[in-house]
Amino acid sequence: MRILQISILAILTAILPYGASAQTADALFKAGAAKVDITPGEGALPKNIEGILDRLYCRAIVVDNGITSAALITVDTGIIPDPVWKSLTLRIENELGIPARNVLLTPTHTHSGVMRPGRDYEESIFKSVKTAKGKLRPARVGFGTGVSYLNVNRNIIDPKTRLWWEGPNYDGPSDKTVAVVQFESLDGEPIAVYYNYAMHAVTVGQLDQISGDAPGASSRYIEDSFDDRIVAVWSTGACGDQNPIYFQQTYDLREIRIRDYAGRGIDISNAMPPGGQGLNKQDPEVIKRMNQQKQMILSMGQFLGEEVLHVMRGMERMSAGGRIYGSQKVVSFPGRDRTNAGRAGFEGTYKDGSPVELRLGLLLIGDIAFGTVNAEVFNLIAQRLKKESPFARTMMVTLTNGMSNSGYIPNDAAFGYLTFEVLSSRCKPGYAENAIVNGILDLMSESGQAQ
Repeated sequence: MRILQISILAILTAILPYGASAQTADALFKAGAAKVDITPGEGALPKNIEGILDRLYCRAIVVDNGITSAALITVDTGIIPDPVWKSLTLRIENELGIPARNVLLTPTHTHSGVMRPGRDYEESIFKSVKTAKGKLRPARVGFGTGVSYLNVNRNIIDPKTRLWWEGPNYDGPSDKTVAVVQFESLDGEPIAVYYNYAMHAVTVGQLDQISGDAPGASSRYIEDSFDDRIVAVWSTGACGDQNPIYFQQTYDLREIRIRDYAGRGIDISNAMPPGGQGLNKQDPEVIKRMNQQKQMILSMGQFLGEEVLHVMRGMERMSAGGRIYGSQKVVSFPGRDRTNAGRAGFEGTYKDGSPVELRLGLLLIGDIAFGTVNAEVFNLIAQRLKKESPFARTMMVTLTNGMSNSGYIPNDAAFGYLTFEVLSSRCKPGYAENAIVNGILDLMSESGQAQ
């Protein structure tokens, strides 16, 4: 009988995927969540910002299994620079005991946020994690997916100029999946939800007002649906070539800006000035279009929020325990520097540049795999990762844990597109896609050897 038991254990150990073992059955989950308002005061707004449309937050989820812990953090900001990522994760590890390799620090990538490096800003982010850890309680974790058609590939051949430009490419590659990770107490009370979607948060960028854009509107809608008993954490998917499907910067407001600049003798038909620069905000037409954009983020927030709620309602497979595992590494490949100008439509010229360095990561919570990249990644790269991943429950979280020197990261086939993302990318063709996909797959393989 003893020999039979040992044989069965050996078989189970061999077939359980990637390091899962009998010992994880006793590693019971605890989870806690918090959000902290990080909106700058009116007096602290930059000169180009004209007010506050809606509040900015840092939201955090902490998960613990009695052996180790992890933190999922998302900040309403455009990017999180390397120095901020390094200092925060080091402090989180030293003071809260959450290993830096188990931390996902992600911006919503709102183009209407304000990055305010400094002690107060970092203190607010740290506070969200510390507060979330202080709320830890026994929990179950579940995973599900839904579908949302709010995003669209943004690279098209313009029907008038017959050149590459930005606009809604309904036939272009675009993953409509909404990945949802739900955290609830053992008696079914909501704690948090972490949802991953591939769409740029750029809808109200031309208003020149502080806003969490669509990610903020979606999280607020979900939280309000639970009377704020839940923290809803947006996760930035592979949106390097994904825009909101209804986006005024490629429609009426763009044409108005082109006319306004042309009246001053400046041609911006192949350029994109920042924010609302060049728009007369007293013009009734401009006012109308901008008000429509304000309404648009609320509409998108409701629709995306409802899809997340739909997935949560149907989630039945919840796990009360399992493994937490994190790993990170840096990959490097040849880089380039552009030597000419122009936003799109014309071939770029380049010289050899310094190597591109990407920080890749893997976080496992049970059998849910979070693959991370610290850059803006084209959607097909994430789709390939999900297809090749040994974990059925896989998502890609981008712009996470600092910011690379790569610029946009097109998939290999997209280097034939003369779009602004490809032209501005520091990646030489033929390296980045494999470096990312194979690099994260290697981390997954290595996770099975780490017990």
